Amino acid sequence: MPRIRRKARPFRRPLRRRDRAGGFTLVELLVVLVILSLVMGLVGPRVLGYLSSSRERAAKLQIQSFSTALDLFYLDMGRYPTASEGLAALVRAPAGEGRWSGPYLQQGETPADPWGAPYEYRVPGRGKPYGITSLGADGKRGGSGGDADISND
Repeated sequence: MPRIRRKARPFRRPLRRRDRAGGFTLVELLVVLVILSLVMGLVGPRVLGYLSSSRERAAKLQIQSFSTALDLFYLDMGRYPTASEGLAALVRAPAGEGRWSGPYLQQGETPADPWGAPYEYRVPGRGKPYGITSLGADGKRGGSGGDADISND
């Protein structure tokens, strides 16, 4: 069988052109990073503000829930819990009390405030039979803004 000869071509590598639709250049990535950092710089503080205000609202709602539970306790027992019994009397019966119809809170224990600290319970409160206070974000008495105490007084 006769061999078919092909024309001799000099050895050439095929030129590979970079497919520009397949990736991003460094400049494009930098522009995107600058845009994202500007957006985060503008939006970030607002989101943090919403977070702190939502914790304050959650503390106020929990204090209202405690107030309702304390009023139910009062209806059953004829008195509010003493300072030594505290808010724990809303989930566990005080010793020697047969009229207790609790638990008055849905949780199995007294919840902490939104910052993880326990609520302060006082008997008597300022102008009320009891006082419930969250010390706020700083955990210290007093303060202003997000560090302000939240109370039913």
